[in-house]
Amino acid sequence: MIAYSFYERDNRVMRYAETLAKRGDQVDVLSLHMSGLQDAGIRNGVRVLHVQERAVDERNQFTYLTRVFLFFLRSMVRVSINHIRKPYQLVHVHSVPDFLVFTAWLPRLMGAKIILDNHDLLPEFYGSKFHCRKDSPIFKFMEWIEKVSCAFAHHVILPNHIWLERIRSRSVSASKSTVILNSPDPSIFHRRGRSRHDDRFMMIYPGTLAVHQGVDVAIRALAKVKDVIPQADFHIYGIGREMEALIKLVKELGMEDRILISPFLPIWEIAKVMENADLGVVPKLNDPFGNEAFSTKTLEFMALGVPVLISDTAVDRYYFNDRVATFARSGDENDLAAKMVQLVRDAETRRKQVEKADEFIELNNWNVKKSEYLNLVDSLTGMVCQVPTKHGQGVAV
Repeated sequence: MIAYSFYERDNRVMRYAETLAKRGDQVDVLSLHMSGLQDAGIRNGVRVLHVQERAVDERNQFTYLTRVFLFFLRSMVRVSINHIRKPYQLVHVHSVPDFLVFTAWLPRLMGAKIILDNHDLLPEFYGSKFHCRKDSPIFKFMEWIEKVSCAFAHHVILPNHIWLERIRSRSVSASKSTVILNSPDPSIFHRRGRSRHDDRFMMIYPGTLAVHQGVDVAIRALAKVKDVIPQADFHIYGIGREMEALIKLVKELGMEDRILISPFLPIWEIAKVMENADLGVVPKLNDPFGNEAFSTKTLEFMALGVPVLISDTAVDRYYFNDRVATFARSGDENDLAAKMVQLVRDAETRRKQVEKADEFIELNNWNVKKSEYLNLVDSLTGMVCQVPTKHGQGVAV
């Protein structure tokens, strides 16, 4: 697997890799390394190879693309050398950016199958990150990269059905594309039991600190009702370009005693923090990217038995309803503030929401959905799956 992300906080990459390793496959992951964090080495059977360090502080296209290009070169060299030593059957490349798929040119030339996993759609992601219009030359160029990258791959995975239709309309056929939802892994997101026993009401946002996540809206919302719900705090865990701006906003609003902004935690640690929340807040903006970007945080909160307050983006309305989540108008700090007050005061609504969310997660957790991925891997590589019978013998499927 190749991913321009931090393995320790990328649930999607980790979930795929460890699922394969648990059934006996040998898995290497080429990823980024965060300064100050100890190398993972072998984790749950997966060999994690950190290719380069990254600080998530890119302010312009040049810095971002320079770092991506260096990662591309280093990953290409590493995966090529590894393949010559011991050939890979499959290379699973995680986007963005899509063109990382070409790091696997040598394994593909020598018979390996290639999966391109679009965590985000490249043109929309890039346009949101650097404010490019859809009619701009850069956006059109990103669409071309998406198309040739999909053509290079043997199969393309999308994280939601809205994006599946979008990418099929411009870059890939229906026969070589599929949706695999970013379902929570029960081995990480399971209920251990809350360790908090105080009288505070803790709201949490864990994730990337980017503009489209709308975390500033949530900060302003709490500031508006801080005296109405004096027991409520807001804890933010993450890294990203907006961290300095969010810290500054908290100070300007005089909310330092109510809002905590903490740095990155590995995913297995943040799961414990999330379980101790009274409310998960996912305040995404309905801009061209955020409106359709499926947030795994919502499902993770549900898996941990935490009620969620989310924006009414198109993708969230597509998958969820008012029984499993509370919706607020995206970008509207007044409506978000009102919903905060409502949920802080109404324990019964929170309880019913968790009850219905449990039913949803029971049908959409990784233990249920992982067969979709394993079947895809095996169909591409020509492998057969040995299913144990009641007598302990395996039968080929």
